[in-house]
Amino acid sequence: MTENVSAPGSSTPATTMPAWLQHSYGGPEVVVSDQLPVPTPGATDLLVRVRACGIHAGDVRLMRGDPYLVRLAFGIRRPRARTRGMDVAGTVVAVGPGVTGFRIGDELVAEIGVGGGLAEYAIMPAARAVARPADVSAQLAAALPVSGGTAVQALDAAHVASGSRVLVIGAAGGVGTFTVQLAAQRGAEVWALAGERALDLVADLGAGHAFDYTRVQPGSPELPAGSFDAVIDIAGTAPLTELQGLLRDGGTVVLVSGAGGKILGPMGRMLAAVFLSRRRRRIRPLAAAAKTEILTQLVELTAQSSIRPVIEQTYPFDAARDALAHVDAGHAVGKVVVTVE
Repeated sequence: MTENVSAPGSSTPATTMPAWLQHSYGGPEVVVSDQLPVPTPGATDLLVRVRACGIHAGDVRLMRGDPYLVRLAFGIRRPRARTRGMDVAGTVVAVGPGVTGFRIGDELVAEIGVGGGLAEYAIMPAARAVARPADVSAQLAAALPVSGGTAVQALDAAHVASGSRVLVIGAAGGVGTFTVQLAAQRGAEVWALAGERALDLVADLGAGHAFDYTRVQPGSPELPAGSFDAVIDIAGTAPLTELQGLLRDGGTVVLVSGAGGKILGPMGRMLAAVFLSRRRRRIRPLAAAAKTEILTQLVELTAQSSIRPVIEQTYPFDAARDALAHVDAGHAVGKVVVTVE
């Protein structure tokens, strides 16, 4: 039997809730405000009252169904999961019968899956949930899961450690701002490419060398060939051979994202990387996954002020479509968060 009682300072969920839905693929204009039934948690799920929801590029890709390849997994003609929002900080209001370790009223954060966060209530798999301490706000917590987790896994894939020289391409976005901070925290020498307006920011986050990406690219004299232990490519536009040429022997390029066509998206670039990679100068496509041990670490680092999620803009729930539009337009600096409380 599902436990469902009032949490301190909140009420038992009503039968319906406001949510932002899309009934077809497209731009932000296809996302509309509507009412949905409050979901019922399964045996191993939690129902949370959403406090904040982080928005990132993955939400926009699913909104648009771009590239078409993603539609094979998420719905051919329309998305099966109609509500966007993967990164959720919320308060537990109901607990599935198979859940242990969490109770009504707990404050949690998680990457909940392919969507559901842009609603008053959302299902959070208990296996993905991490406690949110009182000194980490819901907005900061909601900025962590996908972007922060991707940054950690990219640095791990490149074996970045103290003394490594790391180039972060696309350093001003959600993943990039975490990558710069976490690499610097590991004791790496960080170089960064970002938009001109974000150069001071990435330098403040720990980049010892920061360049405007419109003037400096792999192959430019400012980036010495054969001098980097790791290249974390988040922008996904530079030729793979140019990236590989930046590496020292034993170095690794990690591809976090990539440009591509409407059909396959970055898959062509990822496949090319497999053929170009070699033992002394590797190229590794990254498929980041939700890992609670990483999210726990990120929450702790945030609580200690060892890292700080960069939130460019916070939107109220009734302007969630504007938040999606802002991310969809590209060039957001850091994270975009929607507050639901």
